[in-house]
Amino acid sequence: MKHKLLFSVFLSLFFFQLSLVLEVSAQSGKVDAYIKSEMQRQNIPGLSLAVVKEGKVIKAKGYGLANVETNVPVTTETVFKIGSISKPIIAEGIMMLVEEGKISLDDKVGKYLEGTPESWKDITVRHLLSHTSGIIREAPGFNPTKTIPDADLIKTAYTAPLLFTPGEKYEYCNVGYFSLAEIIRKISGKSWGDFLRERIFIPSGMNATRTTTFGEIVLNRSNGYSLENGKLQNNGVTIALRPSGAFLSTISDLAKWEATLNSSNSLKPETRTMMWTPFKFNNGTNSGYAFGWRVDEVKGKKRIHHGGALDGFRSEYARFVDDKITVIVLTNLDNAKPMDISVGVAGFYIPALAQTSVKTALLN
Repeated sequence: MKHKLLFSVFLSLFFFQLSLVLEVSAQSGKVDAYIKSEMQRQNIPGLSLAVVKEGKVIKAKGYGLANVETNVPVTTETVFKIGSISKPIIAEGIMMLVEEGKISLDDKVGKYLEGTPESWKDITVRHLLSHTSGIIREAPGFNPTKTIPDADLIKTAYTAPLLFTPGEKYEYCNVGYFSLAEIIRKISGKSWGDFLRERIFIPSGMNATRTTTFGEIVLNRSNGYSLENGKLQNNGVTIALRPSGAFLSTISDLAKWEATLNSSNSLKPETRTMMWTPFKFNNGTNSGYAFGWRVDEVKGKKRIHHGGALDGFRSEYARFVDDKITVIVLTNLDNAKPMDISVGVAGFYIPALAQTSVKTALLN
């Protein structure tokens, strides 16, 4: 009798697991069909997707072509420029230094940057992280065809008047993230790229993630494309390395990073909460942007996310925290709308988001 009971329990568990596998497989097929439809509609050559639930990958796949001319397919190991998804990485590096007591969020940036003008005297690290400094978006000295030291480039923004009093408004600012990278360099005593590689990429097993290079050989690198008059074109190459959009990565590596974001292996829980809490303006209202992450809602579902846009590539990293579902989309077309696609994919796992469309905002 006891053996029959155990066998019955075993069969029940077996068929329960089998039903789950079949359900996941059916869902995966629907996602595949959706992705292929969107790629055709948007003329996207190649796309890489990861869906992560509670830190575990439940779907990861490449679609289309990484290189159209050589007919190389996209895989989960294809290397894309991730654009401004680099900003949350820079922010995590800053928060590590905050945890170690080496800097404070309320430190004035003049403590770390040389020769800052009087107009910058009230700008803090917190303002840089949240795009509320009032500094202009791009440094006047930035030239995509030249490599200029970050410190020198930042100085070219000194003469430009602030757009508003620090903490008064939100205005997307790449100069702010150049400045944060320079602070990491000053405090750590090493390049910001090396610091982030040692502190985030290596511990997370992100072996393919690195600063963008144009001269070195990068295995599995995707080409970047644009659409001109409906015709696919190779996108131009920029030489300058921008901390605000610095990294190359794969969908596999970013899924590994997602697994560490909620673990004590990266930041303390209270630090992560701080990093994902929107900045409050001087008048006490919510800015909608935290430290390297945008925080909003889609159909009542809280979303912590960031997009990326960089010469021939568009990306989106969306964390639907109420349901513990993360959708990461990397594409090799600068006209693509990965934010829309991420919400579309999420709708297959979160019923409230089914058939939801959102307005795409490019963050680069």
